[in-house]
Amino acid sequence: MAEAQESLKKYRMYALISLAATVLLLIFYSEFFWLGLPFLLTFTVKAFDAI
Repeated sequence: MAEAQESLKKYRMYALISLAATVLLLIFYSEFFWLGLPFLLTFTVKAFDAI
């Protein structure tokens, strides 16, 4: 159980980092912001433990 909680914390951290990277891409390089979306969506779904 503790290992699962640690894994969720890791995925939440990755999701926040991906969110920050995607927002920065949207602000500075709007034509390339979609490159961060797969990482953001994947880690967000994993953080919610949906898959």
